[in-house]
Amino acid sequence: MAGRLQPVLAGVVTALVGFASSFTVVLAGLRAVGADPAQAASGLLTLCVASGACAVWLGLRHRLPLAVAWSTPGAALLVATGPVPGGWPAAVGAFLLTGLLIIAAGLIPALGRAVAAIPAPVASAMLAGVLLPLCTAPVRALVEVPRLAGPVVLVWLLLHRFARRWAVPGALAVAVVAIALTTSGPARLDVAPVVALTAPTWTLPAVVGLALPLFLVTMAAQNVPGTAVLAGYGYRAPLGSALRVTGLATTLGASAGGHAVNLAAITAALAAGPDAHPDPDRRWIASVTAGIGMALLGLGAGVATALVLLSPPVLVEAVAGLALLAALAGAVSAAVARPETREAAVVTLVVTASGVSLLGIGGAFWGLVAGCLMLLLFRRPPAASPPADPDGRPEVGPDLAVSHRPG
Repeated sequence: MAGRLQPVLAGVVTALVGFASSFTVVLAGLRAVGADPAQAASGLLTLCVASGACAVWLGLRHRLPLAVAWSTPGAALLVATGPVPGGWPAAVGAFLLTGLLIIAAGLIPALGRAVAAIPAPVASAMLAGVLLPLCTAPVRALVEVPRLAGPVVLVWLLLHRFARRWAVPGALAVAVVAIALTTSGPARLDVAPVVALTAPTWTLPAVVGLALPLFLVTMAAQNVPGTAVLAGYGYRAPLGSALRVTGLATTLGASAGGHAVNLAAITAALAAGPDAHPDPDRRWIASVTAGIGMALLGLGAGVATALVLLSPPVLVEAVAGLALLAALAGAVSAAVARPETREAAVVTLVVTASGVSLLGIGGAFWGLVAGCLMLLLFRRPPAASPPADPDGRPEVGPDLAVSHRPG
């Protein structure tokens, strides 16, 4: 009996951790690009149901632990981008186009290879630049609302040391208690599940400045790492099938406010690892259970949105920033790992994090452009091979005797 319940319990934990650790990022992102409270709640509900349905379908079809989630880095990108020309309808149009691009990547291998051809340090630096402004929110919260933010950060630190996977949910629980004790909200809050549909529109700044970066961030920071996590546990993810399914879910959910659905990267290990079940062939049950749990948690989207409305905005952003610190650390590490591309990566990070908007197009796109231009302008020619002696062996001079250390 315990063996049968183990993957089910692992799936419940995966859903709870996935929802609690980053729903504040989603709501902050949707509000940043123009959603009103009802539209933001609708978007969160849609993402929960869409990711849950995809996880159930993929898990049952492939019998693999294919955990599915919303794009947390994509939501952070929405925060960094802010309002786009055309408002919320233009943002919805960008979500729809993102879904179509994900489907195309699943249907056309050349498109997937084109995304993979973007230099990894530049892509990682763009992600780091997107995450950086939000990750500074805990510091701002400690200065602006110290009585509320202090306990939140303290609990996060303690749980991060002793029970890491529960650090962000624990911090969120403390934030909820602090808000309940110190905030007098309206007498009645509409917490019922709601679906608010918006007709999409398309503007060039929204397409170039939001849809394309959202597609790239979702692919580079979610789908690709998600397959890598599965490979680390011995699974070969059916990436084409996963892209087609999650892209279709993103497209269908765009008008209701869902920005992007993708393979899980952060919580993938909870369903694919040995804690889900000793038998790798039984771990798919955990991902299916997680999908069902995520869809059910979506019913609380109205409550989650009401909580955000009652709290100081910087406190919500602080919890979101704590949730993204690990992702920021990984992105920065990957961006500056190679000395020959380090300066281009730093330029990408700085331009992206600056939040500049040129021609109505946000900083993420210009950061990507600046980084790629730096690589092109300062690319060094490959080192010439040392001359060979008459016996055909390369001449070894004193310079080649130095150890080959990076940099």
